[in-house]
Amino acid sequence: MGRTLGVMLTVTTYGTWLRGDRRGWVDDGKIMPADPQREDMDRQQLKSPPFYFNQAQQLAAGVFVIRSAREKLRTPIWALAIEPWHMHVVTGPFDKPIGEASKEFKLSVLHGLHLGRPIWSKGYDKRWCAEPDVVAARVRYVERHNVRRDMPAQRWPGLDDCPYV
Repeated sequence: MGRTLGVMLTVTTYGTWLRGDRRGWVDDGKIMPADPQREDMDRQQLKSPPFYFNQAQQLAAGVFVIRSAREKLRTPIWALAIEPWHMHVVTGPFDKPIGEASKEFKLSVLHGLHLGRPIWSKGYDKRWCAEPDVVAARVRYVERHNVRRDMPAQRWPGLDDCPYV
């Protein structure tokens, strides 16, 4: 793989996509089939109810994510979608390990919203983008999430223009 041009991160909210989910789930990078018994077991282990962002929280969360990208990661954000149960973000490259970037985004929202409860699931999904057309496809994918909900493709002020779109 060549130099990384960008990355798409996806994180889910607490309790909304458990191991065994009927939509499939990921274990060590592999997509796994539904396993209702495992899903029920994981649901019983939750310490709080599943978390879903309301619309006001989604808007605020986007501001926190953009701010953390600029101030902490020093990278542009080319696309962002925050839905009730998950978030997609496409960024330029950054110098920190991907796990630290994911943690930074999650903590910025957690601390910014002051909800006093878990709001993010453990882990994240990452998609490295080493080709301009791959970055452009990821940006369009994320923007479609906003458009499907009758929002502008670039819903938040302060998103950066992607040089590959």
